[in-house]
Amino acid sequence: MANPSFVYNPPQSPYLTILYQDDDIVVADKPSGLLSVPGKAQEHKDALITRINLVFPTATVVHRLDMATSGIMVMALNKPSHRHISKQFELRQTKKRYFARVFGQLADKQGEVDLPLICDWPNRPKQMVDHERGKPSQTLFERITSNKNESLVALYPVTGRSHQLRVHMLSLGHPILGDRLYAHEEALAMAPRLQLHAQSLCFTHPTTNQWLRFQTPIPFSDYQPSAQ
Repeated sequence: MANPSFVYNPPQSPYLTILYQDDDIVVADKPSGLLSVPGKAQEHKDALITRINLVFPTATVVHRLDMATSGIMVMALNKPSHRHISKQFELRQTKKRYFARVFGQLADKQGEVDLPLICDWPNRPKQMVDHERGKPSQTLFERITSNKNESLVALYPVTGRSHQLRVHMLSLGHPILGDRLYAHEEALAMAPRLQLHAQSLCFTHPTTNQWLRFQTPIPFSDYQPSAQ
């Protein structure tokens, strides 16, 4: 099993941050270190959906964030809403923006990473680039600030593969700081947690068809992004 030394220690404060809720959806800000959904082991039962279900018993997971990634997640409160929002993710009708602190000075102001990904099975849950068997994966990036040691980048995933942003930034030679799975020793030591945050999520409300925008502050940067 990969990463046998890992001990799950989810943050307890704040226990649950709700950004929005109505009869159809609930939007929450997941902290870094908390699973999106429970794991199989008893010690991995604490998760964002578990905490939300204490308040909203009918809530179901529509999409996920990596445990180490913080940021916005939307849950459905009924089956029609779940189907509606899931379809939006499937058809890439949602808009997602992440921010990351990465190692080194990113040379390009903006660009695209188009590299197919597949599970690195002997080292799971790690993913890897595989041009023969990998699933198509695309990420757009924009450099916000940089110096010789690190860069702040905005990331726009076109596809939604597991660990996509982490592996794609690694492929550019700029691993995300604090990434215990992919960062080299120096980049890992530069931050106490994975410096990746799902800062903005936009989608159509399943009942009103209104275009909704949700944003949260970047926990590891003072940068204030404009509305997406």
